[in-house]
Amino acid sequence: MTPEALVRLVAGRLLQYPDERLYADLDLLHEAVDEPALREFIAHARGQRPLDLAAHYTDVFDTRNRRCLYLTWWSDGDTRNRGLSLVRVKRVYREHGLEFTSEELPDFLPVLLEFAAREEAAGTALLEEHRAGLELLRLAVTDVGTPYARVLEAVCGTLPGPSPKTRAEAKALARSGPPRETVGLEPFGPGTELPWPTVPERTPA
Repeated sequence: MTPEALVRLVAGRLLQYPDERLYADLDLLHEAVDEPALREFIAHARGQRPLDLAAHYTDVFDTRNRRCLYLTWWSDGDTRNRGLSLVRVKRVYREHGLEFTSEELPDFLPVLLEFAAREEAAGTALLEEHRAGLELLRLAVTDVGTPYARVLEAVCGTLPGPSPKTRAEAKALARSGPPRETVGLEPFGPGTELPWPTVPERTPA
């Protein structure tokens, strides 16, 4: 696994809801990664009571605060187009032998990061397709001064080129980024399923 893939895998775990399992894994996560930003967040988490970090997580990533971990929310909002975008993400997973069987949505950043760690080329392309939303999320989280900003900085650092410094620059990525395929996609159906932290199992040949 490359250093970039490892950063994505650990960052995806840190961006999950901070439950007892996370605290049990902090030492392992610290030893697994050399990325200073991630180690800085892990040190912060170690010094927090689990209930306090959980409350902070909920406050930071509450969609009412416009800091959402679901990347298609940034590009499509709560519109029909978002359903098509979600199908697009599911189809990318399926093309790599992964089936979705979870209550979680496929654009949930921790899920996408695990996929991008295991399937680096396809995962990087998918992250770049949604980079405008990812960078807008990073900027929004940075604005509130939360340690979670360091995790998002590490994630964005695994992508080619520098991160935008302003919202205007981030929004420009949506206009200049790769085209998003919507032709031939079925309307988004019933709930997808994929429990964290494991991506869907590969479909047997």
